[in-house]
Amino acid sequence: MAMLGKRRPARQRSGVSGLHKRTNEATPIATRAEDDAVAIERLAHDGRGVARSTNGKTLFVEGALPGERVEVAVHRTRKRYDEAHVRELLEPAGERVVPPCNHYGQCGGCDLQHLAVEAQREHKRRVLVDLLEREGIELPTSPGLLAAEPLGYRRRARLGVKVDAEGGVHLGFRARHASRLVDIQTCEILQPELSALIGPLRALLCELDAPRLVGHLELIAADAARVVVVRQLRDRQADLQRWRAFGEAHGIAVAWLLGRETPTLEWLGEAPSLTYRLWGGEGELELGFAPGDFVQVNESVNRAMVATVREWLAPRSGQHPLGQRLLDLFAGIGNFSLPLAADGAAVTAVEGNPDMVDRLHGNAGRNGLDIEALQLDLNDEAAVAQLVARLSPATVVLDPPRDGADAVCRALAERPVPRLVYIACDPATLARDAARLVHGGYRIVRVAVADMFVHTSHLESLLLLEHGAGQPLSQGV
Repeated sequence: MAMLGKRRPARQRSGVSGLHKRTNEATPIATRAEDDAVAIERLAHDGRGVARSTNGKTLFVEGALPGERVEVAVHRTRKRYDEAHVRELLEPAGERVVPPCNHYGQCGGCDLQHLAVEAQREHKRRVLVDLLEREGIELPTSPGLLAAEPLGYRRRARLGVKVDAEGGVHLGFRARHASRLVDIQTCEILQPELSALIGPLRALLCELDAPRLVGHLELIAADAARVVVVRQLRDRQADLQRWRAFGEAHGIAVAWLLGRETPTLEWLGEAPSLTYRLWGGEGELELGFAPGDFVQVNESVNRAMVATVREWLAPRSGQHPLGQRLLDLFAGIGNFSLPLAADGAAVTAVEGNPDMVDRLHGNAGRNGLDIEALQLDLNDEAAVAQLVARLSPATVVLDPPRDGADAVCRALAERPVPRLVYIACDPATLARDAARLVHGGYRIVRVAVADMFVHTSHLESLLLLEHGAGQPLSQGV
């Protein structure tokens, strides 16, 4: 995104940190200061502070927290609201903390490091409740919380690479509201073994014959391997040998993702076994994946989500036992399908990507499980309805991408199933889809928020919905 404004450096009172720094980028309007201080009333869903300006318009203020008094500078004016940033922090909130990362406020990867972790999580609970209430949905209970360590949690990340006009090499993440890269030395939310590679990778990039041919680097931590995937735009054999030597020196696997239009993956050495483990049935399962496959970035929280879904769907007094058909839509490589199959479910797993269907088959075989894996366009409401009619599943599990599962929920509203678990990475599309399901006769009986992306405003949500007359089949949270 383009930079939203230009400003003088923020002044802070002694001992208060975490204000977002802004860079000298082109701005759509001239930055102006408010005449008086404003009081921050609450947090918006995206983590910005909300206040009223002196002219009565709503202000969205980056880096401000509820209860604070701040002097702001407006960097974008809209018809119904203005966007601003903190010029001076006058009265800090008790929940303001020192951000753990030195790059915070410049790097665009995190946006809530200035807020205490417990307060971040409470904010995410409120966001989910608020979005559902806007759709007329009142939850039966407060959302549960699935969380783990707040730092060192990401097991994969993509770093941008850029060579400037003077030949300087930059490695890092995009800046807040800008296309430029912020050079980073370490990343506090990356797993430490990945963060430790950033410095050596920058040094290697500076030694390459053609660093301009490197588009980005992806870092991946699997159970028994660390991987660097190099997005290589065009072949350069001398640099290939340097990357191969780098991998050998650091004990990591290196792959070139080579070409512009239809890139191909080439391992520079022996291809590693990329796997992660989950619990299912009586023991652990091993799921294989490839670079480019969707894998949840937070291993601990992903395990907690899978364990929660398993607990929610465990047989209760013979009601809808897992031995009946379970339909897993947007199944990926089997993150939920395989643990539930190990628990005794008869699983049909559906994906739109044929490579993921192959991976599902492979992972089922790797773990000695028998599941049916199908390819289907899950945006085709008629096709989904036909599948549901054919299988008559007792349970449906949904784990869609950020744009949600509109076609699936339309089909399930018309052809209801007894139980449905919805795992969402966007609470707004979840609220939209949940409203359709509730209007179709479903009721929400369990709910949880998963803090998959600590220090950001993003959240994962889990809902258990049930359909049918009488009392709910499940109780509690």
